Amino acid sequence: MTPIISVPHFTHLKVPLHIVSARREKLAAWLQQHSYVPLNEVCSRFQISEATARRDLAALADRKQIRRTHGGALGEYYHRFPTFLDRQRLATAGKQDIARRARALIKPGMACFFDGGTTIFAIAEELQRFPVTPMTAITNSLPVAELLAPVAGIGAHLLGGELVPRQSVLVGRVASRALEFYHIDVAFLGAEGLDAKGAWNSQEEVVELQRDLVKDSRQVVLCADRTKMGRIAPVFLAKWKEIDLLLTDATPEEAHAAGVPTFLNLNSDVGGDEMAQDAEPRWLEEG
Repeated sequence: MTPIISVPHFTHLKVPLHIVSARREKLAAWLQQHSYVPLNEVCSRFQISEATARRDLAALADRKQIRRTHGGALGEYYHRFPTFLDRQRLATAGKQDIARRARALIKPGMACFFDGGTTIFAIAEELQRFPVTPMTAITNSLPVAELLAPVAGIGAHLLGGELVPRQSVLVGRVASRALEFYHIDVAFLGAEGLDAKGAWNSQEEVVELQRDLVKDSRQVVLCADRTKMGRIAPVFLAKWKEIDLLLTDATPEEAHAAGVPTFLNLNSDVGGDEMAQDAEPRWLEEG
């Protein structure tokens, strides 16, 4: 006889256990692909009630297949930095656009650094879908390392260091010392604010590692969506003359209004001749 499961609050419904189990497995797999899933999307995707969705999520959490959050669920790493999640859901289209153009700058054989932050993570997602191989990916981000490590042709290297739990990044003296073992062609860095002075970020220990990358990388690519224009954060990161390329979905007019210098060069080629140190950042817009 086929086992059945009784659904609390809907006692008139009886659903075969194998159907419930199959749905929950599909839900777990879907969540791992999409990182974060709010409850209403679970209901819509699987055509189930809120109560049923909550029971499914609770069952998966008990089996440690997912992590519960208020109003949804997360993949394994994401419970460590809710701030990351909150930011990941902002300016999604802009970050995806930046990620596509960042991937186009990566050439086979390069060694690239990917720091923490949601825009840089979007670049890693783009590389997972459309790998550039062979390449070396160096990172201090646990989610980036986990995402790229299984990709054939990409050698993923995770720096050591002190863990910043809310962002799942490794920083500190050990991380900085680890950078000395690499010759980095392109460093992809994120920022929380851009103004006339330069780029800003939120945490001193994160910025210290970014400054090491600005100093030692062959090319520095700053990636920031339009919401960062005209904003500052607690810690100053770099002057514009220290940045080789700015990737953003903001228009030149939006940047000008924020005091961010722009120099339009749609044919720029990271990996070619190095720019003069006093050059303004090259600006890639939709083309």
